[in-house]
Amino acid sequence: MWVFGYGSLIWRPGFAHAGSHPALLRGFHRRFCLWSHRYRGTPDAPGLVLGLDRGGACRGVAFRVPGSHAAEVLRYLDDRELPDGAEVVYHRRVLPVRLLDVPEREVVPAITYVANRACRLYAPSLPPERAAEAIARGVGQMGPNREYLLNTVRHLREMGVRDAGLDRIAALLPGTVPSPA
Repeated sequence: MWVFGYGSLIWRPGFAHAGSHPALLRGFHRRFCLWSHRYRGTPDAPGLVLGLDRGGACRGVAFRVPGSHAAEVLRYLDDRELPDGAEVVYHRRVLPVRLLDVPEREVVPAITYVANRACRLYAPSLPPERAAEAIARGVGQMGPNREYLLNTVRHLREMGVRDAGLDRIAALLPGTVPSPA
C-alpha cells in the first residue's frame, strides 16, 4: 500500500513504513482550504488546515506500507483524518502518484485525503492575508497553527520544493522574517 502525504504527514507520518519517495500528484494542489475548530484552532478562533483541492499538481511524499501493516495504517489514518463525531472534511481517495526518485518514474496508486468541498468548513478562495490572520491566532489540540504552516514549509524546502501559496502566507505572519527566494 502507498500513502501520499502533502502536509503534516510529510513531517509527522505517525505510522511505520518501509520507505518513502518524493512524489507528484497531478490534478490537485495543496491549499489552506479547511477551517479547523479542533486540531489547529477553536470554534472562537478557527485555524486552517491543508487540503488537496482540485486543479494543478502537488509535490509531496509517497510512503510505502507493507501489506501486513496496511489495515492498521489505514485505521490510523482514518482516525487522524476522519475522526468519529467530527464533520467529514476529507474524502479518502486512491489516486495515482508518480515517484520522482526512481529512474522509471513509476506511478503507484496511493491513499490520500482530498478536501470535501461540500463541507461547511471548506474555505474556497480565501485570500492569503485572511489565511495568515487565522493561522497567526489559531491554536488547537495539535498546537499552534503557525507551527503547522512553518513546519510544512521547512520540510518542503528540505525536499527542494517551493510552494508559492504557502510561502506567501508564511511571509504575511507577524514576526516572520521572509526567506530568500
